[in-house]
Amino acid sequence: MALNNLKLYQETFSCSICLDLLKDPVTIPCGHSYCMNCIKGHWDGEEGSRNHSCPQCRKTFSPRPVLVKNIMLAELVEELKKTELQAAPADHCYAGAEDVACDVCSGRKLKAIKSCLVCLASYCEKHLQPHRDAPPLQKHKLVDPSKKLQENICPRRDEVIKILAEAYETAPIAAERAEKQKELKGRRQQIQQRIQDAEKDVKLLQQEVEAINQSAAKTVEHSQKIFTEFVCFIQKKSSDVKQQIRSQRKTEVSRVKELQKKLEQEITELRRKDAELIELSHTEDHSQFLHKYPSVSALRGSTHSSSIKIRPLRHFEDVTAAVSELRDKLQDILREEWTNISLAEVDVLLSDPEPKSRAGFLKCSREITLDPNTAHTQLLLSEGNRKVTFMEQQQSYSDHPDRFSTWKQVLSRESLTGRCYWEVEWRGAEVYVSVAYKNISRAGALHESFFGFNKKSWSLRCNINSNRFYHNKVQTPVPGRQTYRIGVYLDHRAGILSFYSVYETMYLLHRVQTTFTQPLYAGVCLYHHGDTTEFIKLK
Repeated sequence: MALNNLKLYQETFSCSICLDLLKDPVTIPCGHSYCMNCIKGHWDGEEGSRNHSCPQCRKTFSPRPVLVKNIMLAELVEELKKTELQAAPADHCYAGAEDVACDVCSGRKLKAIKSCLVCLASYCEKHLQPHRDAPPLQKHKLVDPSKKLQENICPRRDEVIKILAEAYETAPIAAERAEKQKELKGRRQQIQQRIQDAEKDVKLLQQEVEAINQSAAKTVEHSQKIFTEFVCFIQKKSSDVKQQIRSQRKTEVSRVKELQKKLEQEITELRRKDAELIELSHTEDHSQFLHKYPSVSALRGSTHSSSIKIRPLRHFEDVTAAVSELRDKLQDILREEWTNISLAEVDVLLSDPEPKSRAGFLKCSREITLDPNTAHTQLLLSEGNRKVTFMEQQQSYSDHPDRFSTWKQVLSRESLTGRCYWEVEWRGAEVYVSVAYKNISRAGALHESFFGFNKKSWSLRCNINSNRFYHNKVQTPVPGRQTYRIGVYLDHRAGILSFYSVYETMYLLHRVQTTFTQPLYAGVCLYHHGDTTEFIKLK
């Protein structure tokens, strides 16, 4: 029983790295204890990482903990060693006929647990301890107990016959094993680090799933609330229109009925007068006839019913027309805004890589058409509003708050989110291939409304001599060959905007990595009369 307890204590006070009793024990922040040299060696192998981990529980620490010898634990280990030396071995620990006996034990010998190829002796647990404690002896080669140690010693010359040869053969193998052991340790550390990194990524992705679910639920609730408010607003306006029509109907009907009543009263009066005239016409007495005639023939003022003009049945058509016009405007707005809603993407951690070939880019292609309401009055749109030309004369555009009035610029109808690709072909002296937020200023100084000279736009200037990129008044030279077809790739979610020269092959001119906070719109700015730009219809 005592030996079992002793074995249990040995396991308790053993280092999980070297599997031996603790030497200069230290306790790290998670509570586990190791030999000072063992845990130092483990952390030295993690120097490439900012965090240092516990080999048992994998808990990480940053910065690297300062190691201090655990005095109490060291004293307990020393007491255990003394107890171990004093413990009486059980009968099954003594060497039998088939066992290798300890060469140091006197009297009844204990079983050897190791043989030393340098000392040419076998040792029990007790007598092997110096090989574990003394640095010079720690370098000796220990093997499983072997009787060959005695069999291969020459009785007369006390020299090794075979064992040395085996030792010499074993030495290179042992050295190689030690080298591979180091490699194995390094690989294990790499695997453990990759496991830790992967576990962190899994945890991060799980958090992202939870965040997406929460955000989706919140967005559904918020959207439902907005749509409910919108429906309530429409219902309220519908009720107001209904009430207005009823009130107007009541007023008009009352007015008509009042006039109708007056006319009916006049008809009654006229019929009475007509009866008097008929009666007078039958009077035979001429004197009486002439006496009554003035009072009977006199008529009151007439309502002139013949002057009442009944209009065609258009009583409430103006209201119907106004409501229909409102419906059409709301539908147009909803169609335009619904495109933005349907194209909106959820931010996630993983983003698709940028395509490597034109075929890959074409899979993301978007057809771009220009918005006439944004075009400067000297820009002529053609080819289904995909081509724009800088004209000398003014175009007959109507006034519109979205129209650029200072610079010869135009924006697309389509808002751009997600992954988009389009191509622009230009001719002339100088054009600016651009993207911008919708709320960019339509007039004003250079830094307010010119593409590339403010925070709301990004622009590649294509010149017959050179290219330059502009954003927020900062210009960047763009090296590379000149081309008259520009490919533009946008990954709105990843914040990537790339400009490519499209010729026989695609050549990257400039790439932007940023964060886009609003949907973008494709745009161009023309600088000289006769300059043209066309958004190519990609198949």
